[in-house]
Amino acid sequence: MAEGDGLTMNNLLSEVQGALDKFKLEDEGTGGPGDYYSPYANLEKAAVLQEARCFHDPTAVRESPRKCCTVIAQLLHLTNTGQYMNSAEATEVFFGVTKLFMSDDASLRRMVYLFIKEVAETCNPDDVIIVTSSLTKDMTCDVDLYRANALRVLARIVDAAMLGAIERYVKQALVDSSGQVSSAALVSATHLFERNEESAAIVKRWISETTEATSSPNEMVQFHAMQLLYQIKKHDRLGMQKLVTQFSQRNTLRSPLALVLLVRYTAKLLTDEVAEGRQSGSFQNGTNFSRAGYAFLEASLRHKSEMVVYEAAKSICSLPGIEPQELSPAVNVLQIFLSSPKPAVRFAAIKTVSQVAVNHPRMVSKCNEDLEALIADANRSIATLAITTLLKTGSENSVDRLLKQISVFLSEIPDEYKVTIVKSIQRLCLTYPAKHRVLVGFLSNFLREEGGFDFKRSIVNSIVSLMKQVPETTEGSLLHLCEFIEDCEFTMLSTQILHLLGELGPS
Repeated sequence: MAEGDGLTMNNLLSEVQGALDKFKLEDEGTGGPGDYYSPYANLEKAAVLQEARCFHDPTAVRESPRKCCTVIAQLLHLTNTGQYMNSAEATEVFFGVTKLFMSDDASLRRMVYLFIKEVAETCNPDDVIIVTSSLTKDMTCDVDLYRANALRVLARIVDAAMLGAIERYVKQALVDSSGQVSSAALVSATHLFERNEESAAIVKRWISETTEATSSPNEMVQFHAMQLLYQIKKHDRLGMQKLVTQFSQRNTLRSPLALVLLVRYTAKLLTDEVAEGRQSGSFQNGTNFSRAGYAFLEASLRHKSEMVVYEAAKSICSLPGIEPQELSPAVNVLQIFLSSPKPAVRFAAIKTVSQVAVNHPRMVSKCNEDLEALIADANRSIATLAITTLLKTGSENSVDRLLKQISVFLSEIPDEYKVTIVKSIQRLCLTYPAKHRVLVGFLSNFLREEGGFDFKRSIVNSIVSLMKQVPETTEGSLLHLCEFIEDCEFTMLSTQILHLLGELGPS
């Protein structure tokens, strides 16, 4: 792009910095040098509409595209803050904006596209049709930026009849050599498919072009093509199985995002196989699709992309009725992720491991050493999940050691995390009733510590629940609760405990 043709990145950055400097306040008497205010804070609709009349001046449009951009931004700000234009005002401004197509400034053209998308629904449909010729012209020009954005705008304003007229151009764009144009066409087709049945029927005719787009070297194009194929075929079980089988065996997808979608679609189909009674027992000994689907998920655990590996592990762990030996490869991968240097990867892994521990605690117990290391993690969410998972997988002999570690940790975390741990301790007591004295004593100690109402209420509710489910805890629990109400700052909890004493005390 030539220097005078529009905004370059350096120009844009300098403009942004200049705007920040312009609006920076140096009022030492109030907020100091760090305060800013919005340039749109005191906009008046009448003044902005007056400014918008410059759209009708060809000279102003040609020589001052930056001013036109600013006016469009102000109009969008008014719309987004609830200062809507009435029908007459919207129509007048809309016609003015259509005259901005005469400018070749790239930034102004993008603002025009954005404005048309935002106000198309509030304008008269007959007025909106007027811009389709300009948009169709942009859709067939040589500038990829214009072509992609014109496609996105057209997808918002055309109906099924108009879509049929531009179908040829959209089909060409689906397989365009430019990734920007192809992605825009695929995303637009996805929105059109969801709009109404007439548009969906037209989009279904583009399945061969969409399939061809999955072979694009551009990763985002592959991703969007997979999304559109799923939209078209999601109600056709056999068609989806054929789609998944073809792509999992051909190994043509290079985009990690597209592979993540393929993994999800495979897992959904396998889940449906179980739900509809076609699959029971081991997936490796099930139907042809069950065997092929599980094999693909298991192979994806060895992919070079972390997101694909995690998605495959998560999908395997979520399969209903999966056998422990089939679950083992996924748990092994998640165990490796538990020691990842990336917090997001550690969190994803521990969250999935925690869910697996509910039904397969023995499978997760081999990760206990890694889980104990995460108790000291700087991310409190990860540390909380590590503790709750250990409480699900720990043995009766390890309870005392776990409680010692938790007691230090509990004083350092917010109440919402404490409530989660209290519930896990309650479940642990139901698993190992012989440890009720230690566990109830541990909970009661924190009744005397600092904490908010929700935290204290969760402890009281857990103790009361254990009294009903493990009768041996009743006498000791009542003593702990009596000690608590001697110095309880929450009237509701005191009332609850006194009511409980009235019911159980005489017996």
